[in-house]
Amino acid sequence: MRVHMRGKYKFLLLALLIAFASCSFTSKVDAGDGDKDKLLVRLITYLLDQGHFAPQDINDEFSVRVYDDYINQLDPFKRYFYESDIKEFETYKNELDDQLKAYELSFFDMTHKRLIDRISESKEVFDKILNKPFDYTKDEAFNSDYDELDYPKSKRDMKERWRKQLKFSTIANYDEAIENNNIMVEQDDNVALKSEKELEAEARETTRKSLEELYTYMEERQRKDWFGVYINAVVSEFDPHTFYFKPEDKDRFDRDMSGKYEGIGARLQRKLDIISISELISGGPAWRQNKLEPGDQILKVTQENEDEGVNIIGMRLEDAVKFILGEKGTIVTLTIKKVDGTVQDVSIVRDEVVLEETYAKSSTVMKDGKKYGLINLPSFYDNFDTSNRISCSIDVKREIEALKKEDIEGVILDLRDNRGGSLGAVVDMAGLFIKEGPIVQVKSTAEPKRILKDTDKSIVWDGPLVLMVNELSASASEILAAAMQDYKRAVVIGSEQTFGKGTVQRVVDLNRMVRNNSNGDLGAIKFTTDKYYRIDGGSTQLKGVKSDIIVPDRYKYIGIGERTQDNPLSWDKIDSADYNLWENYYDYDIAIEKSKTRIANNEQLKLIDENAKWINDIRENETFSLNYDAYKKRLEQNEEQAKRFQKLSDYKTDLTFYSLPYELKLVENDSTLKEKRKRWHVSLSKDVYIEEALNVLNDLKLSYSIKSNVAKMKN
Repeated sequence: MRVHMRGKYKFLLLALLIAFASCSFTSKVDAGDGDKDKLLVRLITYLLDQGHFAPQDINDEFSVRVYDDYINQLDPFKRYFYESDIKEFETYKNELDDQLKAYELSFFDMTHKRLIDRISESKEVFDKILNKPFDYTKDEAFNSDYDELDYPKSKRDMKERWRKQLKFSTIANYDEAIENNNIMVEQDDNVALKSEKELEAEARETTRKSLEELYTYMEERQRKDWFGVYINAVVSEFDPHTFYFKPEDKDRFDRDMSGKYEGIGARLQRKLDIISISELISGGPAWRQNKLEPGDQILKVTQENEDEGVNIIGMRLEDAVKFILGEKGTIVTLTIKKVDGTVQDVSIVRDEVVLEETYAKSSTVMKDGKKYGLINLPSFYDNFDTSNRISCSIDVKREIEALKKEDIEGVILDLRDNRGGSLGAVVDMAGLFIKEGPIVQVKSTAEPKRILKDTDKSIVWDGPLVLMVNELSASASEILAAAMQDYKRAVVIGSEQTFGKGTVQRVVDLNRMVRNNSNGDLGAIKFTTDKYYRIDGGSTQLKGVKSDIIVPDRYKYIGIGERTQDNPLSWDKIDSADYNLWENYYDYDIAIEKSKTRIANNEQLKLIDENAKWINDIRENETFSLNYDAYKKRLEQNEEQAKRFQKLSDYKTDLTFYSLPYELKLVENDSTLKEKRKRWHVSLSKDVYIEEALNVLNDLKLSYSIKSNVAKMKN
C-alpha cells in the first residue's frame, strides 16, 4: 500500500502542475491550423520545461539537433531536397530555439511548403525514369548509406539519385519476376516462358505501382500530420521515450491500452527507415500462423483486393501501421525479409487481438530425476483496481503455490522479451522471493529519492531461483533482475545485458490544459518524469543488468536497446539503499563457472553465435551491385551460407514439459488454450537457453546439498 500511495502522491503533483497550467492557457484564437500549432508549441514546451526529468536548455545547440533530425525525417533518402534548399534552410539552423520560445512557425511553414513542392516535382522524375528499361548488364553499384550522400546539386544529379534508387528497388522485382515465371512454367505446360524484356518491363511496372501507392498516401497527409513530425523532432531531443500523439494517434494509444484491437497481433519498431517485427502477441493471428518472428523486416503491405502492395520502407511507423491494421476477417499480405536475408510473402487473416495473453503461465519439467518449475512472464501487468485487482504479482504467487504442490526443487522465471509494466507489481513480486527490504530507488528532478520496499515478511519461494533475460527485457524486468542480483538471491542468465530502459513516463491529455478551447482536439504528450536506480545505487539506464551467465543469441551483434536509440538519458549513480544479502547455502560461483564451461563447449550455441555474426555482416553491407549477374550471385551465396544454419531450428532437447493439474482441467474445455500450451511446450523442448537454465538450477540444488551438509557437520 505504501508503494501505491507514494505513486499517487507523485501523480498528484503532476496533476497540480496541469491544473495550474490550465489556468494560464485560455484558447481565444480561431480554429486555423497555424493558431492551433502555436498553441501546441506553447503547451508542450511548458510541460517539458516544468515536468520532464531532464529539461533541456532551449539554445543554439538544441536548435541544431532539432534541425538535423527534422530534415533527416523529411527526406531520409535525400531524393526531394536540393543542396540549394538545404542552404536556405540552414539559415534557421541556430534560430529554432528562438522560434520555439516565440511560438514562431516560419521555419516549419517554409520547409513544409518546399517539401510538398519537391514531392510533386519528383513524380515527373520517377515517371520518366520508369518509362525506360534498366540495363542490368552495366557494372554499377548502389550505396544505401544515405548519411554519406550529399544532396543533389542539380536536376541532373537528382535524376541520377532517383535512377539508382529505382534501379535498386526494381532489380529485386526483376529477380522475383524471373523466379515466379520459372515456377509457373514448371507447374503448367500451357504457361510460356517470358522474355527478359517482358520480365524487365513487368518489374518496372511493379515499382511504379508501389510508388504511386506511396505518393497517393503522402498526398492524403494534411498539414497537421507534417506538423506532428516537426513537434516530435523537437520533443525527441529530450529522450527517445518522449513523444507527441496527434489526436488520431492518441485514439490508437488508448485502444492499445484497452487491451483489444483488430489486426495481426505483432508489435513493430522502426530503425534506419526499416520497419521490423519486435514481438508477436501470444494467441494473435501472426502467432497462430507461426511464420513471422522478431527481427523480420516488412518491405511491403498488400490488401486482399490489391495486386500490388505498398512499399513501406522509409515510411513512418505510425503510417505503416495503418496499412497493417484492418477489420477482422480481412487478409493482409506482408512481404517479409527474414533475419537470414530471404524474402517471402506471408498472408495473415486479421482478427481481434487480445492483450490478456500477456498473463503469467507455468510448467513443470524433469531434469536428472528432479522436478523443476518454469514460469513465463511476458509483462508486469496490473489493473490497479483494489476491489478486483488483476496483477502479475498475484498470478506468479499463485503459480508458485501450485508448483510447490508438485514438489518442485527449483524455479526458473523467464523474463525474456518482457518490456516491463507496473512499478508496484514488480515491487510486490520481488517480495515473493525475499523476507523484506528495498527493491528499487526512484528519483525525479525536483524531489529526493524514494525507496520502494517490500514490507511483507513472508516468503513464497526460498529455493533455488534462476532469472532468464535478453536484450528485450526492459524496465520492470530490469528492476526485478537487478534486485535479485544485488541481494544475491538468484542467478541471472541471458544476453550480455538487458535493454537499459531505466525511466518512467506519463501521458498527459493536452486538452486538459486549455480552458475554452476552440481549436479542436490537441492530442497528448508522453514524457519522462522519473528514473529508476538499483538498490546498490547504480542506474539501469543504458547499462541495463549484466547477466551473471552470458549466453550467445542471434541478435548479439545487431545492437538492440536503449543505447542504440537517439538522445537517451545518461547512466548515473546515487547512494545505495540499506539492505542485507540473502543468506543461503547455494554456491553461485561454482554454478556460474560450470555453466560457462558448458556454454563454451555447446555446439548449438556456437552455431547461434556464428549465425549472429553472419546476420550482422549482411546488415552492415551497404553497397549493392546493380548488375543482375553480380546481384544474383550474391543472393545465391547468401542462400548457400544460410543453409549452414538451417539445423538451428532442428535442435531438440530430451526435456518434456507438463501443464499443472489446475490447467489440465481448463484445457479439457478450451481447445484454443490446449493448442497454445501444446505449442509452448514444444518450443520449450527446443530451447537451448531453457536447457542451460535448468542445468544451472541443477548445479545450485547440488551445491545446496553439499554446503548444507558441511554446515551441519560444523555445527
